[in-house]
Amino acid sequence: MAGGAMVNSAGGKDYPGGLTLFVFFTCVVAATGGLIFGYDIGISGGVTSMNPFLKKFFPEVYEKKQSATGTNQYCKYDNQLLQTFTSSLYLAALVASFFAATVTRVMGRKWSMFAGGLTFLVGAALNGAAENIAMLIIGRILLGVGVGFANQSVPVYLSEMAPARLRGMLNIGFQLMITIGILAAALINYGTNKIKSGYGWRVSLALAAVPAGIITLGSLFLPDTPNSLIERGHPESARAMLARIRGADVDISAEYGDLVVASEESKLVTHPWRNILERRYRAQLTMAIAIPFFQQLTGINVIMFYAPVLFETLGFKGDGALMSAVITGLVNVFATLVSVFTVDRLGRRKLFLQGGSQMLLSQLVVGTLIAVRFGTSGVGEMPKGYAAAVVLFICVYVAGFAWSWGPLGWLVPSEIFPLEIRPAGQSINVSVNMLFTFVIAQAFLTMLCHLKFGLFYFFAGWVVIMTVFIALFLPETKNVPIEEMVLVWKGHWFWKRFIADEDVHVPAAAAAKGAATA
Repeated sequence: MAGGAMVNSAGGKDYPGGLTLFVFFTCVVAATGGLIFGYDIGISGGVTSMNPFLKKFFPEVYEKKQSATGTNQYCKYDNQLLQTFTSSLYLAALVASFFAATVTRVMGRKWSMFAGGLTFLVGAALNGAAENIAMLIIGRILLGVGVGFANQSVPVYLSEMAPARLRGMLNIGFQLMITIGILAAALINYGTNKIKSGYGWRVSLALAAVPAGIITLGSLFLPDTPNSLIERGHPESARAMLARIRGADVDISAEYGDLVVASEESKLVTHPWRNILERRYRAQLTMAIAIPFFQQLTGINVIMFYAPVLFETLGFKGDGALMSAVITGLVNVFATLVSVFTVDRLGRRKLFLQGGSQMLLSQLVVGTLIAVRFGTSGVGEMPKGYAAAVVLFICVYVAGFAWSWGPLGWLVPSEIFPLEIRPAGQSINVSVNMLFTFVIAQAFLTMLCHLKFGLFYFFAGWVVIMTVFIALFLPETKNVPIEEMVLVWKGHWFWKRFIADEDVHVPAAAAAKGAATA
């Protein structure tokens, strides 16, 4: 293949080399880090709707649930301790992500994944064997540490291994694995709920060890990324790895040179947590905070980790609630596949904007359907026709999220940071995501009790705000090499004011000028 690098339409270089089998398999293995996050999201809601689990750990909720017929359906699961069971994981993940940033930078991305998988494995064992609330919560905290490490390292690893033109597709493999984990959890909950002796919840919680084992063992066989090897002082190993992942007949000199330049600049930054606050990184920092913040305020985790509880609240019974969660899980997986095959062609902005519009419409419809049947009193029944309509529009909502804010919420923050502040930036992204996941998980059942059907209008309002934010402030980042992303911000109508000409230190700047005058 011819050497050199062409300038693509986005203003950056299009390095030679396509998707090699080696890159594909390493990205698939790394993406399995998403399984542990997805499995946990899917498993907790199903377990908290199982009567044997509630009788053992939350008898007050069980009694309220049994006597809820003819009373306020919105409030029968409103219990702070029950919500703490779900939300404690995300608070632990928030704290762990900061430690994970140091591990990712100093030891490499793969060892951060290994640490995450191993800790999650221990947490799964503790939860499966739990005899009291303390064991449950400690197990959840260990699960959270595992999620914090995996979510910090996996998206960065995928973005660094992938060719620029295929970075979106390969990075979304992480979100795809999250959706597969959610679906697997919903199917397992549906099956374990039928165990007559009442220990099905133990099986559901303990089986989290399976995805944890996959990423723990898989990470041992993963290579380091060229970016990480250069960053840690192994230039020859980095060159050899870049040659291997781009293909034997590909001239990697241009891409390798740009990686070295980026690494040399990153070494000038001794305090990445302080430097990330500099004016020139204002755009990246804003996105690392705003995108995960908005992602949680879409309301998706209301559907994902409280799906069976939510469906029971809306009048579905036992198996019906769990089956509805399976249906939304299936939609989640297939809609994410749509994003996998379109994100590098349509771009990030189009998917964000279309998905936001779709979620807005479906949330308004679901809120209205619930208002008609339950009103503000929460007393009422859900006829089959209404129930089918609610499930349909929740599926429309899930599909909109799954090809927009779901995968792009992880993809965009992982690809916009220069090497010198990348681990710190990704830690901020993960920690903000986990913080607001914690807030939603801790508050949802109480919010449902007080806001009633208005809760769906509440999230719809936030969808309007976040869609406008994307339209105004997020430039298109498809096909742009990570090391040249500064050019995208420099060319944006708003963010260019924060980036001085001397802040642009990438070879692509000269290449772009040369192409423009040629």
